[in-house]
Amino acid sequence: MRRKVYMTAGYNTISMGTGRKEFHPKKARPGIEHYIKEAGQGTLDQIGGADKVDETAIGNFMAARFNKQANLPGFAPMIDEGLQWKPAISVEGACGSGGLALMSGIRSVLAETAEVVLALGVEVQNTVKAIYGADILAGAGWYQKRKNGHAYFFPGQFSDRAGAYYEKFGTEKARAGMKRWFRNAMENARLDPTAQEYHNKVADLDALYDKLKPNGAAFVDNLNVLDCSKVSDGASAIAICSEEGLKRMGVDKKDAVEILGFGHVIRNITDDPADPTELQTIKKAAHQAMEDAGVTIDQIGTIETHDCFSIAGVLATEALGLAAKGEGADYVAAGNTARDGSMPMNTTGGLIGWGHPTGGTGVHQAVTIWQQLTGKAGDAQIEIDDDRPYGMTINMGGDDVTVISIVYKRG
Repeated sequence: MRRKVYMTAGYNTISMGTGRKEFHPKKARPGIEHYIKEAGQGTLDQIGGADKVDETAIGNFMAARFNKQANLPGFAPMIDEGLQWKPAISVEGACGSGGLALMSGIRSVLAETAEVVLALGVEVQNTVKAIYGADILAGAGWYQKRKNGHAYFFPGQFSDRAGAYYEKFGTEKARAGMKRWFRNAMENARLDPTAQEYHNKVADLDALYDKLKPNGAAFVDNLNVLDCSKVSDGASAIAICSEEGLKRMGVDKKDAVEILGFGHVIRNITDDPADPTELQTIKKAAHQAMEDAGVTIDQIGTIETHDCFSIAGVLATEALGLAAKGEGADYVAAGNTARDGSMPMNTTGGLIGWGHPTGGTGVHQAVTIWQQLTGKAGDAQIEIDDDRPYGMTINMGGDDVTVISIVYKRG
């Protein structure tokens, strides 16, 4: 890249929803303003205040429907009056909106129009019943297909992917990998106090998973509810900056991660996937990011991937080249993606365990990688080998439609 770009000062709110002890669906809860302000201030407190920031980028998917609120850039000065009269932008790419906020900040720093960008992702979606939320979230796909899709549209999309995988490679084998993905998510989430499943105390997670068989009459044909990410309220923020920006904030490079490369790829939303057992856009974006960074998958120490459904986690291992086609489920079932495995993935629980405030997920992934590579992950910390000092995030919007992948290195 034409100049060095860093991220630092990550902050996550709690991912609020079912699973948290504080959550009660019939009691009033904080609105989107609360989450924007908490996450934004959490980062500003670490970098010396709003006067260090040149601009703000907010990732969000559907506030206009979940919260009847648009024009999110106008909330930047609410975070801190020091952001008044400074540029702000909001970006949208379904569940990839957070990743687009990161890309907006990276490109501003590369363009030398900003030395420090406050990047924030947010979603508050426990405002409607699940079936109505499913209709809103269907906007992440081509809505013309809605009338022919499942009532739970996106679970239906990935149920179809799972069904195709079962048919090609075997149901029992696939479900074993998906079960291990779920167990890893819960075990990792229990180590992060901000995770939605932090309070999960189920002793035998495998038995729980096996008990809930996919049931098309009650949900979708090929997934159970444990295969799915959460309906979540939350926000994450991080500062994106140049070397000059680090100096301005008084942040040492050891407390930052350097951005070495990125991939930003989209596919035609009006087309069905060419092969439902492949995540082609993730494959292209991730390999573009690694090529841009000049690293190989064997040099990556940890990955945050977009596991909106457990089958997406399995398919991601194949897209990344960690497992051959049809062998991703075996790769996961063998424990390779667990926190003590050969490729630790989603170390704070991912979308299934930490939560999935849709527009915030891409930024949450970046915060997790920043925490891991700088030794700030608390009880969720894993060991990062000196010969594998890189991290990667993969943020997907829709059914493998909008994908942002970023490669990071310890500063």
